[in-house]
Amino acid sequence: MTTDLGLLTAAAAKWEAMAGELKKVEARYGDSVQKITLGPTWSGVSAGAAQSGFAATRYEYAAAQTQAKAVASLLLDAHAVFTDLKSKLQSARDDAVAAGMTVSEQGRVAFDYSKLTPAERSAYHHDPDGEASIRTAVTSWQQYLDDRVKAASEADQHVKAALEAAVVDGNRDAFGKGADQTIGGFNAHPEGDLANVPLPRSKDAEVGTKTDGWQAEGSASATGPDAGAKASGPKYGKEGSAQAYAELGHATAQGSLSNGSMRLSGIADAYAGARASANVGITDKGLTGKAEVSAGGRALAEGRAGYGYVEGYGRAEGFAGAEAQASAGVGLEGLNAGAKAFAGAKGSVAGGAEVAGIGAGATAEGWAGAGAEAKVTFGKGDDGKFHIGGKVGVALGLGGSVGAEFTIDPAKVTDAAGDAADAVGDAAHAVGDAAGSVKDTVGSWFD
Repeated sequence: MTTDLGLLTAAAAKWEAMAGELKKVEARYGDSVQKITLGPTWSGVSAGAAQSGFAATRYEYAAAQTQAKAVASLLLDAHAVFTDLKSKLQSARDDAVAAGMTVSEQGRVAFDYSKLTPAERSAYHHDPDGEASIRTAVTSWQQYLDDRVKAASEADQHVKAALEAAVVDGNRDAFGKGADQTIGGFNAHPEGDLANVPLPRSKDAEVGTKTDGWQAEGSASATGPDAGAKASGPKYGKEGSAQAYAELGHATAQGSLSNGSMRLSGIADAYAGARASANVGITDKGLTGKAEVSAGGRALAEGRAGYGYVEGYGRAEGFAGAEAQASAGVGLEGLNAGAKAFAGAKGSVAGGAEVAGIGAGATAEGWAGAGAEAKVTFGKGDDGKFHIGGKVGVALGLGGSVGAEFTIDPAKVTDAAGDAADAVGDAAHAVGDAAGSVKDTVGSWFD
């Protein structure tokens, strides 16, 4: 309510002015630089390469203008939307006050007893129906205002999503389709009309449908290109971490189907980029340390099927690039240690099964490159399961690795044991009931 929405139109004007300045630069570049490659005085391979490169640069100048104009248009749309929503919220507040309510600066609604005479105030306090009607009215007006605040918040997220999308290069004219040769450059095809931008969904928004007893759920997310660095700690002198990344793209999709005790699920994940991280911690759970660096692309697909306390899974994974990692941890709930270094390409398959909370699995990888890996785990993981396993691999040109793991899920083991005990108890009761029925039947023969 206190935001100066005029700043949006002022910003839009500056983006429009920026587009105008970029157009001048584009024209100057075309007349003084790109022009060199278009005349008859320069020919050959170098001229062809220069012509392609200079055209790509001019393309970016033009794309920058289009992107700036789209941002300006979106800011003007945002101004119109926010102005309307602000007016509606102000009107809603005025309506609530006119109906005998007070509305705080934080948007909290209360009944305005100050407008009542002492006699009316006393009557309300001593009339249960009167107090109930006040509570109902307050709740109704609070919801009325909350709905308008929610609409403003959703519009804010809509504008944010539109602005973020407008400045991401879709590369529609790349890869031989046009003059675009810059991956992650300016966006030559942005959407400048807020009404045409889909309403945003949360990063991992879930979608559910129910058909013939089956419950379906799914989610998907995609990010990139992106780059950054962050560091935290040391917290209390005991925990600290640092991370840097340059991400070309990261996409994940997952879904599941369930019908009673039957469950089917799958996940697919793909990533391309480079990252490096390091962290160390000394907590009440023990001592941990890990450092890793990688560059390249990886993809993973996994499927699971389960019924009751029985579940099986299969997974395939591929990686091309270089990576190195070292980790160690020791605490009250177990220990782990591992190290690996690899450069090349590798593919892996894994499978396993779990029955009543006790599982076993194995992995096998084929490597084309150079590297080595060794890992051992014994203890409780972040998923609450106890893990016992190891992995070893080596390659000089060609090679691979093998690994195995056993898991124990205390929660599932306990549940399975409880269900088994209940089943035994039910069976005993059934036998007892049957014996009693036979006794009654035989006894009736002699009555």
